[in-house]
Amino acid sequence: MARQRASVAAERIGPAAASRVLVARGWGAPRLRQAARYVETGLAPRVSAFLSDVAHRVEPPRPERPRRGAVMAMVGAVAAIGVAGAVMTRRSNVIGSGDQDEATSADSMTVSGSDVDGQVRSSH
Repeated sequence: MARQRASVAAERIGPAAASRVLVARGWGAPRLRQAARYVETGLAPRVSAFLSDVAHRVEPPRPERPRRGAVMAMVGAVAAIGVAGAVMTRRSNVIGSGDQDEATSADSMTVSGSDVDGQVRSSH
């Protein structure tokens, strides 16, 4: 008999309860959407900015290292000076050897005693 009374009560209360649940869901859904919009547009950016600020404050300072750009510029300048020096040395050797050939041929003519008229005189 208790079971019968419970089922009769459930049959009467069930539709009323279902109707109340639908009313509650209808009332809550717009408020949940409004809360979601507030969190998305108002609260989340503030929390994000706050957390980012705290992260910057907590982060330890970076150790200072020499700037890579300045070091690379110095290395490049030294390399350029070295290349320029090598080119200048090479050119002076080439130019100097060309002068020596001419000087040698002129010396050989002088040593051989070649005269203006083409006759060769011996120094002995």
